[in-house]
Amino acid sequence: MIPLLDIENLAFHIGDKRILDDLCLTIHDSEIHALLGTNGTGKSTLAYLVMGCEGYQPSGGGIRFKGQAIDNLTMHERAKLGITMAWQEPVRFEGISVRDYLTLKHKERDPSLYIEMVGLSPELYLSRMVDRCLSGGERKRIELASVLALRPKLAVLDEPDSGIDMLSTQDIIHVISLFKQGGSAVLLITHREEIALIADTASQLCRGGIVCSGNPREVADYYKSKKCLACVGEVCDA
Repeated sequence: MIPLLDIENLAFHIGDKRILDDLCLTIHDSEIHALLGTNGTGKSTLAYLVMGCEGYQPSGGGIRFKGQAIDNLTMHERAKLGITMAWQEPVRFEGISVRDYLTLKHKERDPSLYIEMVGLSPELYLSRMVDRCLSGGERKRIELASVLALRPKLAVLDEPDSGIDMLSTQDIIHVISLFKQGGSAVLLITHREEIALIADTASQLCRGGIVCSGNPREVADYYKSKKCLACVGEVCDA
């Protein structure tokens, strides 16, 4: 079976500084894969490389999506393939309603369904503007509703950088379960072992590489007790 996402020997360097090196990671259809790591280990860099953000081109290795090499594809082209990401700053668009925002791509879909999925009332929110009048938490829920409405093949959720840490642990677990029910795979990037436990598979990232992978409970316990064996007690500088 061809993996949905196949990252092989991925490297990313900035000058002489190694951020990622020889990183391998595989995600299958509808799989929730948690990537654990402390701050500064390269988690967000990996997310940006998968998404194709400007300035993020592999220094070595490569990324394949459904068997297709995507290293030279733009972010827009990757989005058309079914890869999407929740961003750090909650969405804010002056002059557009929540209803219109949730139906930008699929006019035929009922936005009420997705706004309810993230715990908001359609009656109270669909007619409101996606602007500064909404709190950060409200805008984050609306953005997640829009990602759910896209029904992506792969959703990249970088917990601290995507802003989903504005939500409670229970709400995060609920959102992740909704992606899985909709058939989406999720790369869930987090530093919290309790969040990783909702995944099907987990891996730990340290010094730019995967040091442990497998059962989420075992990986979370390893992460919690040893943090990163590869650092042998040193602070990661990746």
